[in-house]
Amino acid sequence: MPRREPISSRKTQKTEKNYAEPVNKRRTNAERSAYFARREAAKVLRSTLQGDARQRAVGSIKTLVYSPSIRNKKATFALVCETLKHLSVIKDVLDDANILSAKWKEGTLTGDAERYVMLKKDALQSALSQILSRNGAKEVKDLVVLDKISDLQKPRFARVNTLKMDTESVISELRKQYKVKKDDMIPDLLILQPRTDLHNHPLIVNGSVFLQGKGSSMVAVALGPEPGWEVIDACAAPGNKTLHLAALMKGTGKIIACERDEKRVKRLKENVILSGALNVNVKHEDFLNLNPSDPSCAKIRAILLDPSCSGSGTVVDRLDHLLPSYRAGQFDDEIKRLRKLAGFQKRVLEHALSFPAVERIVYSTCSIHQIENEDIINSVLHLASSHGFQLETVFPQWPRRGLPTFDGSEHLLRTDIVEDKEGFFIALFVRKIFQHSEDPVGVLGKKVKVASKFRKPSNIFVAKMLKVPFKPRKKL
Repeated sequence: MPRREPISSRKTQKTEKNYAEPVNKRRTNAERSAYFARREAAKVLRSTLQGDARQRAVGSIKTLVYSPSIRNKKATFALVCETLKHLSVIKDVLDDANILSAKWKEGTLTGDAERYVMLKKDALQSALSQILSRNGAKEVKDLVVLDKISDLQKPRFARVNTLKMDTESVISELRKQYKVKKDDMIPDLLILQPRTDLHNHPLIVNGSVFLQGKGSSMVAVALGPEPGWEVIDACAAPGNKTLHLAALMKGTGKIIACERDEKRVKRLKENVILSGALNVNVKHEDFLNLNPSDPSCAKIRAILLDPSCSGSGTVVDRLDHLLPSYRAGQFDDEIKRLRKLAGFQKRVLEHALSFPAVERIVYSTCSIHQIENEDIINSVLHLASSHGFQLETVFPQWPRRGLPTFDGSEHLLRTDIVEDKEGFFIALFVRKIFQHSEDPVGVLGKKVKVASKFRKPSNIFVAKMLKVPFKPRKKL
């Protein structure tokens, strides 16, 4: 006769198994909303923490929370932030309580994790009490140590998608609910009060308006492509700058939007469809693999280059200060990461300079680090000059310029993380002597030289920005 297990053992196993059984109790609407918010927060946290561990994020915390797939955005965002703030405490409690089996840690055991954890509530509470006592703390908030990031009151910026709606109509619609004013420098950029939540507004949902910061909105205007041009956005996802280019070009010409990451390509395509930009061709390809001598690249006249960077200029906006990698404060690892990023940034900029018909190149980052900004520009100046490029002043009326690390740094633009609530960097290369004809690669041996002391405004928006008269240029 087989031996029967002790009653206590059978009871424990039964209790352990119950967490996987469905709950028959019907929830109220509020309980259901909270339940789904916790599930959605768990998905965002999994993606965020996995990307942080690999140092290759799919998107910022806000990008993930405010994606179309998340229904209860406000509650999900609050849960994600609070979980990340208390992540170190949560880990300590789980370790001390020792409630997670090897299968749970490996992720091979299925079932309702939330119910399982709630069954261990007493053990968790006991572990927390011991941790508080050990650290001489009275409350959980005493255990939370975060880097002191100022609570900067950043205005909410929103860019009108003029491919779908004119600016005045958008302002009229938004003013029914909010205080709105135009930015004094960037066409079609609107300024709203800090913390204004537009994510579920109909104009956002239908693609008439995109949430985009001022620094980011400067980049496409600085490039200044004309309607009908062929342009490359070298590192395009999630597509804010790509779509801004499409609007400035009035939906004409051609924009090749390159993105090497498959998941980010999907998001890019969704945004392109939402915007109604018919002149954008999304390519799931590394920009470095494009051959400048290929006939398909023979008519490319401008390149927007916003490569992967540290994101240090948007740390508050992106909430990166809540991530484990930021709070670890591992100086040596960060230096290695910055050097690796700088190596990539230099390669893509050098590649952009090699396209034969290109007249204008913008290099931008959302970084505050010199190694990703001035040092990159300084390192390619000789190569740029050999191709006929030189630096041109970006937004001359802007007061904050590049760090004075080399002659010509006054042409560069910086935004300040305290003064402007974000840290952006923009450099503009303009080719003063360039090939441009029906045979721009020079196969027929024809070269057209174009030289000027300064370049005329490319369109009426740039002319207004520079406060100079605008005269349409004659086509060559």
